[in-house]
Amino acid sequence: MFEKALVGSRRYWLWVSALLVLIAIGAIFYLRQLTYGLGVTGLSRDVTWGLYISQFTFFVGVAASAVMVVLPYYLHDYKQFGKITILGELLAVAAVTMCMLFIFVDMGQPARVMNVLLHPTPHSMMFWDMISLNGYLLLNGVIAFATLSSEKKGIATPHWVKPFIYLSIPWAVSIHTVTAFLYSGLASRPFWMTAVLAPRFLASAFASGPALLILLILVLRRTTGYDPGETALGKLKTIMTYAATISVFFVLMELFTAFYSGIPEHREHFEFLYVGLDGQNGLVPWMWISTILMVAALAMLYSQRAGKKILAASCVCIFISLWIEKGMGLIIGGLIPSALGIVTKYQPTMPEWGIVIGIWSIGTLMVTVFYKITVGVRSIS
Repeated sequence: MFEKALVGSRRYWLWVSALLVLIAIGAIFYLRQLTYGLGVTGLSRDVTWGLYISQFTFFVGVAASAVMVVLPYYLHDYKQFGKITILGELLAVAAVTMCMLFIFVDMGQPARVMNVLLHPTPHSMMFWDMISLNGYLLLNGVIAFATLSSEKKGIATPHWVKPFIYLSIPWAVSIHTVTAFLYSGLASRPFWMTAVLAPRFLASAFASGPALLILLILVLRRTTGYDPGETALGKLKTIMTYAATISVFFVLMELFTAFYSGIPEHREHFEFLYVGLDGQNGLVPWMWISTILMVAALAMLYSQRAGKKILAASCVCIFISLWIEKGMGLIIGGLIPSALGIVTKYQPTMPEWGIVIGIWSIGTLMVTVFYKITVGVRSIS
């Protein structure tokens, strides 16, 4: 089955080669960080989480969103999702792998990862986050491998896989809920200390994940002819539209609470993001770009205009909007100003961007190989 990833056109190998080059560049930057420490990043005493953790937070949502195709297909027997469920599960495997890599590089010294295993602390949310992410990776890996192996052999998926499928549904919700608890449990960070953070995470996840999956399906259709059908794409579009709307609603509720209450500790974080604070306004243009993109995407989606270009454009807008708002906006906005009211400048350095691009390339390479195998198996099954 894996041999199908070793056969491809010249365009396929050029794409793989380009990804390998980016991965190598990321590895070089990581070796520099490993040698000199996190001092090569833009992190500081006040801003202890930055670009790495923002990417981790975003891609946990992408991984969790696989439940949006798994649940209808397996629990509600929605056969139209038959050709895209495996794509969602494989995307989840790549996304969780990226999440773990972002945690790994953020820890500075890789040996520290072993402390979580050698000295488990069940009262720590980080311990449960490790359990949830590794468990979800294992579940989706087993399900996807068993499904594709059965299809290649021309037999039905084994019955023992079903318990893993059913378990993966609540587990998908848990990985992003636990991630939200990592932040909302920090009493000194008013921006994160809200009960609506977990629902807000899930709503944004169920918008960004389907948006990325739709874009990948459109690419697959154009490059390989693999077509899951218009009905499946239409349903994914509906899920994405409603989830994005709910995500915007939650953000508006947070804004109302912060400004109507007049509590400075809550209001200042939003002021920093949208208008700037104490002369620091580096994130302001990005947050307004995020807002404009989301409004544009919802306008396109609710206009009911047909056409793949409109659908692709709305997916790109939603994905980028949430990548900004849920990534850098959420993490940096929660750390600035600090618990002492200090406004500290944070700007990712070249090594940070290089490492992030390397990890993105690893995830993209995994998706490329996984989807190449899937299309190869299903073309002969």
